[in-house]
Amino acid sequence: MDYDALVPEVLAIAADAGEKIMAFYRQDYEVTQKQDDSPLTEADMASHHRIVEGLRSLEPKLPILSEEEEVAWEQRRDWDRFWLVDPIDGTKDFIKQSGEFTVNIALIENGVPVLGVVTVPALGIEYWGTRSSGAFRRKDGETVRLQVAEPPDEKRVVASKNHMNPETEAFIESLGPHCLVQAGSSLKFCRIAEGEADIYPRVGPTCEWDTGAAQAVLEAAGGCVLTFEGEPLLYGKESVYNPHFVAAGPWFTPV
Repeated sequence: MDYDALVPEVLAIAADAGEKIMAFYRQDYEVTQKQDDSPLTEADMASHHRIVEGLRSLEPKLPILSEEEEVAWEQRRDWDRFWLVDPIDGTKDFIKQSGEFTVNIALIENGVPVLGVVTVPALGIEYWGTRSSGAFRRKDGETVRLQVAEPPDEKRVVASKNHMNPETEAFIESLGPHCLVQAGSSLKFCRIAEGEADIYPRVGPTCEWDTGAAQAVLEAAGGCVLTFEGEPLLYGKESVYNPHFVAAGPWFTPV
């Protein structure tokens, strides 16, 4: 499969989904609660339907796993290649109108994210990456290649105030001199990919669709996403929940 040839089509699908989302932004819309108490809006579903429609048209034989459409393990267990979608990553940021919510579309092959597209509809930014061609960002009509930075002595740590806990604080302190860089949703990975941050520890719950696309971008930019045991973060598991992980540049080695 030619992953690079798919990128423009996937970017176009993500852009269309972003337009659907922005039609609800700063408007009145219904918010409901899912079983895990996370919010669900009409914008989430509008984006989901547009992405699923576009991906099915692009590659009819490839299955799709989206946050907004549960697929039983009995159906997924034999998938060796599939699309992984988060129609809005950061729905709370969407509701708060912070702008830091994303559309995530990844292509997973044998457990590995081989293509990732992350768009930021409210900010007009697109990120994408493949293992064959690297990672890129497009903003204001300008496209630049992304590369993780050589970390300074004072590590720039991406962390969320909403998900800070004692375990995360302890890990950050173990890094020595550091400063905190705030970012929402999958933008945490992208900040490292573009050299604006160095490391993102996540000691708390995430699902595969939260991370797949941005992991593809970060790894294409020369970074890594590892569990606390030093194993790559993989996909297509029976449980869609990720283990705890660290996203960083290639300098990082788990203790």
